[in-house]
Amino acid sequence: MKLDAKMLRYLSGDDFRVLTATEMGSKNHEVVPTSLIANIAQLNRSSISSIISNLAKNKLIARVQNASYDGYRLTYGGYDYLALKTFSKRDTVVSVGNQIGIGKESDIYIVCDGNGIQRVLKIQRLGRLSFRNIKQKRDYLRHRSTTSWLYMSRLAATKEYAFMKILYENGFPVPEPVDQNRHCVVMELLDAYPLCQIRDIEDPGALYSKLMDLIVRLACAGLIHGDFNEFNLLITNDDNPILIDFPQMVSTSHRNAEMYFNRDVECIRQFFRKRFRYESKVYPKFKRDTERQFSLDVQVAASGFTKRQQEELEKYLEEVQEQELSGSDTDSEGYHDDPQDYEDLSQDELHSTEEESQLVEQPQLTEQPDVVEQLDGLGASDEEKALNDDFDDVLEDLSLDNHSRRPHRDTQPKEPQLKLDPEEIRKRVQKTMRKPTVAGQKGRNQNKGKNKAKHLRNL
Repeated sequence: MKLDAKMLRYLSGDDFRVLTATEMGSKNHEVVPTSLIANIAQLNRSSISSIISNLAKNKLIARVQNASYDGYRLTYGGYDYLALKTFSKRDTVVSVGNQIGIGKESDIYIVCDGNGIQRVLKIQRLGRLSFRNIKQKRDYLRHRSTTSWLYMSRLAATKEYAFMKILYENGFPVPEPVDQNRHCVVMELLDAYPLCQIRDIEDPGALYSKLMDLIVRLACAGLIHGDFNEFNLLITNDDNPILIDFPQMVSTSHRNAEMYFNRDVECIRQFFRKRFRYESKVYPKFKRDTERQFSLDVQVAASGFTKRQQEELEKYLEEVQEQELSGSDTDSEGYHDDPQDYEDLSQDELHSTEEESQLVEQPQLTEQPDVVEQLDGLGASDEEKALNDDFDDVLEDLSLDNHSRRPHRDTQPKEPQLKLDPEEIRKRVQKTMRKPTVAGQKGRNQNKGKNKAKHLRNL
């Protein structure tokens, strides 16, 4: 789905209170009961009904069909608004501009911070296209089946920010990370072009050497990109490479590290062979050319991205790669088959590129975006700010009653209804269709007259 920030300025503190309550309830419920939303948000049912109706109308939350109880789930649109609200409080994002890129499972936008500096906002949307065959095999999410795609998107953004921050601090050619919240990452906007859009280059051999050196340099630091190809490389005007997109990065101590390393090398060799008619017999090998000099993978683990989160994300990415290698594509009904992803998408939005971060257009980097949705309306009054602060404290101290509730699943089969005997059904139908007799109607009229006479005597 596309990010539409127009409604963001019109949402009140109570609206975000309900969105946050829905997000918290989603930890234990696929469909969050309306009563639980009201309990967490600490709003009465009468006022919360109009708020939920407004949020559902704008597709920030949605009611799931055939659910056994009244409840809602958080959509990607609502998750976007919660992240943007946090960015606006931090003064990281105050305006949203044009979309400059789209991948299979991510969207990229130009944004501006409080100082008017243009940034790049990357929104992870895992599960948008590849879930159809994966959702039946995702045993690694059996304890987090609720809002699993939102959870996986948040993991991908957390991992990308952690790796980007460590690489940038150690002098690697990557964009400067600015901020991260939920499934969104804000980073530096660079004056560069994707390698996949470059048709001719003055010295392909020099660029080839720089890319191979970058692969070896990463491996010597204890990291392997895992998706090192023309779609995840930007080239500056000086023909210097810049590396982007890090959700698939792994450590050199990974069990499949050599396979990932050789695949990255082969991707570059194959691209240069096809695009620039350049082929070199000199290329690095994992066991021969990689000698660990640093342990950046250890620094990433120390930054807060845990080993368990890494394993969960790796299992998901492995399932995606298996699906791509098997040649199975998501059909027209695939996206709507998952209860979590119920937004209506156009064919343009569902168009899948060959790689995750392929850009669809290159904007003028020195100019402001043509269409800018100002988020200044988020500057709430003092009363609303105080209310939000109190709400944050309440959420921290609130003990949810989820322990007394069973986690609900909208896929839970309903109990079969008892079958009636055909003869019994026939008798019931005849009884309902039987017309009242004249004698019966006459008796009812007599009783009605007696009652009326009795009433008149009492008067």
